[in-house]
Amino acid sequence: MNKTFLSLFLLAITIGLSTPKIAASQTFPTDNAVIKQMWELGIVNSQTEELAHELMDVIGPRLSGTKNLAQAQDWLLGKYGEWGVSAKKEEYGTWNAWEQGILHIDMLEPRVSSLEAELLAWSPGTNGPVTGEVVFPPADLTPENVDAWLSTIKGKFLMMNAPEPMCRASQEFEKYARPATVEKLNAKRRDSVAEFNSLLDAIGDFQTRGTKIEAAGVAGVLSSRWSGGWGVNKVFAASTKTAVAVDISCEDYGLLYRLAESGNTPTIRVEAEAKALGMVPQFNVVGRITGSEWPNEYVLLGAHLDSWHAGTGATDNGTGTITMLEAMRILKTAYPNPKRTILVGHWSSEEQGTIGSSAFREDHPEVIEGLQVAFNQDNGTWRFERIEGQGYLGAAAHIPQWMNVVPTEISSHITLEFPGAQNNTGSDHTSFICAQAPSFRLQSPYDEYRQYTWHTNRDTYDKIVFDDLSENATLAAMLAYMASEDPVKMDRSLSNLPGQGRNGQPRAWPTCRPAMRAPR
Repeated sequence: MNKTFLSLFLLAITIGLSTPKIAASQTFPTDNAVIKQMWELGIVNSQTEELAHELMDVIGPRLSGTKNLAQAQDWLLGKYGEWGVSAKKEEYGTWNAWEQGILHIDMLEPRVSSLEAELLAWSPGTNGPVTGEVVFPPADLTPENVDAWLSTIKGKFLMMNAPEPMCRASQEFEKYARPATVEKLNAKRRDSVAEFNSLLDAIGDFQTRGTKIEAAGVAGVLSSRWSGGWGVNKVFAASTKTAVAVDISCEDYGLLYRLAESGNTPTIRVEAEAKALGMVPQFNVVGRITGSEWPNEYVLLGAHLDSWHAGTGATDNGTGTITMLEAMRILKTAYPNPKRTILVGHWSSEEQGTIGSSAFREDHPEVIEGLQVAFNQDNGTWRFERIEGQGYLGAAAHIPQWMNVVPTEISSHITLEFPGAQNNTGSDHTSFICAQAPSFRLQSPYDEYRQYTWHTNRDTYDKIVFDDLSENATLAAMLAYMASEDPVKMDRSLSNLPGQGRNGQPRAWPTCRPAMRAPR
């Protein structure tokens, strides 16, 4: 087969047209007894709700370097032990240990109001309540007068980004507002961000401004990274070393800014408990059901266990974790003697750059060499809708065949796309693609996920759709079963990836970066 320009052609196989509701009844394309038992275990007798409650509600968020992540790893080992699945923790590096306690933020002047806020990851605490005025860089700030201004911010809370002019979700605003109103707001937003960023540049570049602000004795820094939806912010890591760093809700951040701008200077009180606890070991949790015929060939199920901390990491990536955990329960019961070895990887530090899965790749060359297929899941809000071939020519000869035994109630809404253009990057499947080992992403819809739950304060248990989660786990088990049974190992021939720019040349296949096994 001539591979030149092959990736320009798309084979999209949509299995069925309808999307029936998952129920106890089903339409089996075959009489395969294992598939039927998997349906019974995964759909009729799903354990996803119980598992999700234990992981998200009881253990909670699983930020790298926190005791919650360690607790979640021990919880996984306990579950696998109950089910008779061999599992262990594999150490791969270290990360900053951090423990967050309570956070209270209240506006005291010009009126009293409690504010909605989150502590940024790895932020220092306040060592008791701290009260101070809220300020932002003045409009006349320049590199020439910045030192004089810095001398005025000691003991104050500094706003570090422009406020949003409106915190209304864009889809409603764009639907109901006049087009001229939409454009006016967008222009105001662009101008405000550009102006505020120019003031920050007067303080210094990104690397130096924080040092200057902390040296000036600022009480804390305030930011707000609105995610475009009602009441939802994205919350990441602090850049400060001594000053508390807090994310304020879109609505409350705008309130503070308007008050400061109008001369009604707000005063807030912040009490934040947080401890830096040094460096601690980091682990992946790896489970195994050893193969009976080809034990040195592998089917790998994967999902990252770590999360950010403002929510409870329900859809990023608690649902992926539960999908693969439940899939292993189903496999151990319905298919306890696989032909190929079935592994599950619960990766750590994906949020810091796919560290755990990259370290596993480096530490287990035998798995990369013997890999039949890997399936990863990392954006759980709804049921799977797409499996892309990721540029592997051999995918079209295997994955549709494996899907042929899947009940219509699951397969009917899943599109298979080959050879695929590697449309989604930045998750753990790429840790194996870069080594040219066949790894595929079990893809769910993105729009609402990106807006409302991805890395936000609203990524919580109540967002999980359990009909979809039980279906996803069942499908993952069925795919692992079929991949293990397949007498033919997947061909690793690569297609040309679609080009970029005017010259039309194919993109280069991604290359692997060394795993970052400790903070830089």
